[in-house]
Amino acid sequence: MQDTRFLRAWAEVDTSALRHNLNVVRRAMPGHALMAIIKANAYGHGLDGVARALDEEEVAFFGVATISEAARVKELGCRTCPFILGPCFPEERDAIVLNGWRAAISCREEAEHFDSLARLYGRTVHAHICVDTGMGRSGFLPDELDGLMEYLRTLKNMEWEGVFSHLSAASEDITFTHRQIAGFESAVDTLSASCQFSYRHLCSSAAVFNYRVPSSNMVRLGRVLYGYSPMPSPHNKELRTTLTLYSRITLLRTLPGNHGVSYNHCYITTGPTRVATIGIGYADGYLQYLSGQGARVFIKGEYCPVLGRITMDQIMVDVTHMKDLRPGDLVEIMGPNVSWGELTRRAHTIPSNVIAGITSRVPRIYV
Repeated sequence: MQDTRFLRAWAEVDTSALRHNLNVVRRAMPGHALMAIIKANAYGHGLDGVARALDEEEVAFFGVATISEAARVKELGCRTCPFILGPCFPEERDAIVLNGWRAAISCREEAEHFDSLARLYGRTVHAHICVDTGMGRSGFLPDELDGLMEYLRTLKNMEWEGVFSHLSAASEDITFTHRQIAGFESAVDTLSASCQFSYRHLCSSAAVFNYRVPSSNMVRLGRVLYGYSPMPSPHNKELRTTLTLYSRITLLRTLPGNHGVSYNHCYITTGPTRVATIGIGYADGYLQYLSGQGARVFIKGEYCPVLGRITMDQIMVDVTHMKDLRPGDLVEIMGPNVSWGELTRRAHTIPSNVIAGITSRVPRIYV
C-alpha cells in the first residue's frame, strides 16, 4: 500500500467492500444481471481501481458516460464490456462500432447511422433501445413505439440486445415512479412482440431495493455499489462503506476570544480556542457548501466542528476539547464516522455531488 506519511489528503478505497455491496444486491435481486456504473471516475473512487476490482465479478456491463471512459476500460485490459449510458456525438460512433461497446439508441437517426457504420466496417452493433418514460432526457417517447421494432429490425447490422429506461424521482415521488414502471412494462410488451431482448433494465440505486419491475432482468448499480442507498430499506444495514477520505493536521494554534476564523470572519471565537488547520479544501472536493452548516471531522475518536469558511486548500476545526494532538495526526473527513449521507444533508446537495466531487488532486489508495 502507498505510504501516506507525506500526503495531505487521500481517499482509501476498500475493494472488498465494493464486492460485498455487489453481492448484497445479487442476493436481494436473484435472477437479475448487474451493471456496475463506473462513470464519473467511479463516483470518485477511481475508475481504474474499481474496474480492476470488479472485472472478475461477472457483472454484465460497466456503465460509462463517455467514449473516453469506455476507452480507458479497454486500456486496462478488462473483459467486462462498457455500456455507453447516453447519446454520443456522431463522430464518436465509429469507436463504439469498432470496439463492440454497447450503444443506447434514442432515435431512428442514431440507429440508421450506427447501422451504416456497422455495414462499412463489417461489424454488428449490439444496442439497447432507450424509452423515455418520464425522465425527459433521452429515448423514444411512448407514442413512437408502435411499429418501431418492425422498422429497427430492417437494419441488418444491428443486434437489439436490450431495452431500458430511467426513473426520474424514485426516492421522492413514489406515485410517479409507479407510473414510470407501468409505462416501461407497456413499452416492453409493445417492443417484445417482434423481438426478444436479452436485457431489460429500469432500476438504478434509488429503486433497486424498493420497487419491483416484472419484466426487468438487470439492474444498474451506482450509489448502492459504493455503499449508499438513497431510500430506506432493510438491506441498507448490509451495505459497507467503500471510501474513506483522510487528511492530516498541518498546524495547531490557540486563538484568543473575539478572533475571526477564515474568510470574511463568518465565525468569531467566543473565548480562547484551540484550532487545528487541516490540509484539505474545496480544491480537493470538500464542498464549500459545508461552510457554516455544522460540518465536523473525526480525530482520534472525537468529533471536531469545522470553523468558518472552507478554503481552497485548508479547513480549520475546533480541537479545544482535545489533548495530545500534534501536526501530522490523522483526520477522517468522510467515512465510517462521518458518513456520505451526513455530508449530503449538511451541504444541502445530492449524494453524488459529495462523492464524485473528490478531485484528481486526491490520490486513491486501494486496500
